[in-house]
Amino acid sequence: MAALGHTFPFYAGPKPTFPMDATSATIIMIFLTALATFIVILPGIRGKTRLFWLLRVVTGLFIGAAILAVNFSSEWSVGQVSTNTSYKAFSSAWISADIGLQVGLGGVNITLRGTPVQQLNETINYNEEFTWRLGENYAEEYTKAMEKGLPDPVLYLAEKFTPRSPCGLYRQYHLAGHYASAMLWVAFLCWLLANVMLSMPVLVYGGYMLLATGIFQLLALLFFSMATSLTPPCPLHLGASVLHTHHGPAFWITLTTGLLCVLLGLAMVVAHRMQPHRLKAFFNQSVDEDPMLEWSPEEGGLLSPRYRSVADSPEPQDIPLSEASSTKAYCKEAHPEDPDCAL
Repeated sequence: MAALGHTFPFYAGPKPTFPMDATSATIIMIFLTALATFIVILPGIRGKTRLFWLLRVVTGLFIGAAILAVNFSSEWSVGQVSTNTSYKAFSSAWISADIGLQVGLGGVNITLRGTPVQQLNETINYNEEFTWRLGENYAEEYTKAMEKGLPDPVLYLAEKFTPRSPCGLYRQYHLAGHYASAMLWVAFLCWLLANVMLSMPVLVYGGYMLLATGIFQLLALLFFSMATSLTPPCPLHLGASVLHTHHGPAFWITLTTGLLCVLLGLAMVVAHRMQPHRLKAFFNQSVDEDPMLEWSPEEGGLLSPRYRSVADSPEPQDIPLSEASSTKAYCKEAHPEDPDCAL
């Protein structure tokens, strides 16, 4: 007899579901908190510098959050199909359900949701994750899933990614995830170095690191695409339908962020060569923006260039020093009593 809101005694009720991945939610909350902190101190900045500063902060935090979020995301390759399929092993019962597959850099996520949810006197709503990151054993997780008696569609898709499966999906996506994740971690390190250098008078090197951030993100996409296309696709038959996968949101977010970093890095390098005073004004590293400024690299060197006005530069001397000395000596010999020659 059901009690306590249709929950049977001594049996755990349905687990509450979170609308998104917990790791991605944590990363997004951290960066949103940092953004809110910067916005609080925004009124203390006066003039057009406030807009430049806000633009730099929002862009920088977006790039960092995107790199971390896609690294832990399970939506690099996704697929979904609606079909009629068998429900449990050793049973002839069939269900109508939406089946989803999400492949990330560290594992797969399989969803099964009945249409409607209530079928065969059960609530058909499953969301199972199988990981192959460092320290995780995918085959062991699959064995535990079989012992739990998960539905056939979930076990069928999970079995396709086991190391012993003839499809080779485990080697394919495991290799792709390993190298793509490594490239993303290097990109995140370059992003940190770029932020440090952009807060110092070495803006051009900050641009170089921002360019490297975008290049490593594009390399992650290249490794993922190459590794996943080395073997022919494995057909995933679910009832009378076939599940096909395609690039997911994490793939396209990485592509967008990588191209953004490359464009911003190139723009900074070009601006440093063409108009360095405007670049320093954008990063609030120059007092005034004067079009009569000229750059003298011999004064500040490569790491810390200094600027001086043309009006303050010393006037060029038309008479060489040796010629002036000889003229003064001749004046003293020819007119020793002249007071002008004595000066």
